[in-house]
Amino acid sequence: MSRPRRHWVMPLSIVLALLLGLLPLPPAVQPLRPYWLALVVAYWVIEDPERRGLGFAFIVGLLADLSFGGLLGEQALRLVVMAYILQRFRARLRFFPMSQQALAIGGLLLNDRVLVWVLHAALKLPPAPPAIWLAPLLGMLLWPVVFALLSTARQGNWQRR
Repeated sequence: MSRPRRHWVMPLSIVLALLLGLLPLPPAVQPLRPYWLALVVAYWVIEDPERRGLGFAFIVGLLADLSFGGLLGEQALRLVVMAYILQRFRARLRFFPMSQQALAIGGLLLNDRVLVWVLHAALKLPPAPPAIWLAPLLGMLLWPVVFALLSTARQGNWQRR
């Protein structure tokens, strides 16, 4: 017996990640904001690779660029780079214990920060505050929670008793 697909989970997770990225925070906490969209896109690239790949990451990134009002194409590039690396190592990453998966996601988020730093330096944009280098650590710690919530919503395990 096959489970019914929950097609609403993916769009809702993207919208929630965009809203969490737009949520106003105090200036002192702003640089520590985890890259919610990257966590959600990482989940979908790992768990649904037949439908969610580089094109998916690019479209979500463009939506984020338009929503956040930043440099057009920056988040699209960042998410495509992350999705490419995830696709390349998906077969191994999928079978890692959650702690090792979280470390790998932390490394990808750190890679994302390096990419942002290089882009901003190349375009002579003002540098981000040093505290942004702590955000990948927070994202790494949040990965197991994000993974569990999205898996539960996608599979509908909360309805079983």
